[in-house]
Amino acid sequence: MRPGYLTSLLLLTGLAAGSLHAQVLPEERADILYHSYDGGGVKITGPSFLARANVGDKVSLSSNYYVDSISSASIDVLSYASPYDEERKELSLGADFIVGEAVVSAGYTNSDENDFEARTAYLGISQEIFGGLTTVKLGFAKGKDTVGQVTDPLFSEDADRRIYRLGVSQVMTKNLVVNFDFEGVSDEGYLNNPYRQVRFLDPMDARGYRFQQEVYPNTRSSSALAVTGRYFVDINSAVYGGARVYDDTWGINAWNAQAGYTYRWRDRWLFDLSFRHYDQSAADFYSDLFPFQDAQNFLGRDKEISTYTTQTVKLDITYELLPNGWGIAERGTANLSLARIMFDYDDFRDILTGGAVGDEPLYSFDADVLQFYLSFWF
Repeated sequence: MRPGYLTSLLLLTGLAAGSLHAQVLPEERADILYHSYDGGGVKITGPSFLARANVGDKVSLSSNYYVDSISSASIDVLSYASPYDEERKELSLGADFIVGEAVVSAGYTNSDENDFEARTAYLGISQEIFGGLTTVKLGFAKGKDTVGQVTDPLFSEDADRRIYRLGVSQVMTKNLVVNFDFEGVSDEGYLNNPYRQVRFLDPMDARGYRFQQEVYPNTRSSSALAVTGRYFVDINSAVYGGARVYDDTWGINAWNAQAGYTYRWRDRWLFDLSFRHYDQSAADFYSDLFPFQDAQNFLGRDKEISTYTTQTVKLDITYELLPNGWGIAERGTANLSLARIMFDYDDFRDILTGGAVGDEPLYSFDADVLQFYLSFWF
């Protein structure tokens, strides 16, 4: 759950100014969320519950329970398998500690579904320097995935993941904050989907092609660098933007840029409108149609490693429910987030529509994402 518009509200109203002078714990709060994704034959819905409480003035504890109910009849599934339904449950536990002028964070996340389990532990530190005008963040996470297959109860493969993060937040002027973030990821083990297949030419088949299992490299290293900034026009509005570049050892290169505007209206309303463009090249071993079976050592036809672009338009609305508090709650907000994502693939073809082999229409689809949640601070 990433309520960036709530952070905007705190900044726009000056409530975050204290963080420029001394480290403070995250606020005690509780969130109840419902989320929905619908696009490309995939529907995902479910709730999420977040709770955070402080122990004294040096320790903050948090927990988050997240559920995805997934129904998939995507083009990937329908090309060579049957639609399916499954449920993913995720539990996260975390703690933040104030140590001098630094905040040390640690946590553990477990995500479980019928054929996949992911476990991740992380450790981070945030340190203010230069009188609080600069904040440096370091982070490390280690994950272990266990991949199964519902059609084969004996199938079990592992993948290990290490994530390194470095971030710098700099107050440039009283109105401008700039962030620099670097992330490096190292993956090793079973990195492909056990259900996914590639297609290759076969003139003896009535379709003109057949399928075989994907084969991915068992290692992958990636790096990403992002620069973002937020400029506060006045107490009620801010503009922001940023860009990010990415590359990996599979040959994928990507970049994205985002711009947005935040406006607080009549004290109790906050509106945030943003646009994001994403552009990606294909992996070295990707092809929509291979010339023959076992055409190369590594084979991939997952549209997520193909060449494609996305455009995302997003509107976030926050309403202050309890400006004067109620009971033990100091304040509360109702939050609605709506996004439309438009996917266009340059070398992944829609084989379900038919056509000459290798000349089928290029695939594209739109997805709608909705989040609604209530937040309360104590």
